[in-house]
Amino acid sequence: MSPLTYPYGSGRNAFSASSLGTQTGTAQSYAYDPRSASSSDKVTALAAALGIGLPVELRDGRWVAGPQDGSAPSLSVSLDGMLSFYFQNPEVNPWQCEGDQVCEPTSEPPSEDAAIGALRALLVAAGRDPATFEFTSQVWEGSPTRAAEAKPVIDGQQLDQGWSLEMAEDGVVSANGALADVVALGMYPVVSEQEGFERLSDPRFSGAPTVLPMALRDQALTTEEWVAPMEPPATPVAGTSVSWPVNKVEIVSAQLGLASQWQPDGSVLVVPAYAFTDAEGGTWSVLAVEESMLDFRAF
Repeated sequence: MSPLTYPYGSGRNAFSASSLGTQTGTAQSYAYDPRSASSSDKVTALAAALGIGLPVELRDGRWVAGPQDGSAPSLSVSLDGMLSFYFQNPEVNPWQCEGDQVCEPTSEPPSEDAAIGALRALLVAAGRDPATFEFTSQVWEGSPTRAAEAKPVIDGQQLDQGWSLEMAEDGVVSANGALADVVALGMYPVVSEQEGFERLSDPRFSGAPTVLPMALRDQALTTEEWVAPMEPPATPVAGTSVSWPVNKVEIVSAQLGLASQWQPDGSVLVVPAYAFTDAEGGTWSVLAVEESMLDFRAF
């Protein structure tokens, strides 16, 4: 199979697997608790840590601090199921220039310790414990900024919703995350690894790859040189087969973890989900909650 046709996000797939477990069980589920964190004090503390002074206001369905026209540092906190926030500071953005000037940043990106340290400080300002997060940092070649990310960890499982920031030599350029705490919902019944695997081929669950294999990632990003055609394609002849590519995916392992699930009312659950790894190193995610706890009604 050509790496350029790797099913990243969608496609027709034929799954196979062997030696998966058949034992059902239960697993802890969680939910985000946005209302307990939606307060002027909480947003003010975060704004202060980001260098934004008062006032903090609740208007147009969100908490805001600073001008919202992109002219100065600003913070916006949505009243959604995770109390998601976004911060930007154009004053330290090395890519942003005045007028029609072309930006050519010459500064070096901050160190990994500096970026992760800044992210830790934001977590503390929001009342979160950095010890419950796992941190990573990266910088793109030639970039004057460095990115840092913090993923919350519960019972040894890393959640898919995290905090992140971009930092330049002069400070934090942008940041985002979820202010809502995660609270326990109790135990949910879960299907076996084998039944979870079978859901990959069930259109109700729409199993999709979540991680492009490292071996294919660099290849998939390369593009072949385009050659301009001199004439259109030949007319198909009678009996031409209909192209219907199907990707053969061999599942080699399964791990029970957690995944965020948005509800119709905007609230967010964090429920058991299987992560299946295929022979190419790709990861496929599917809900593990037993059908008795699933509401299939359309909304």
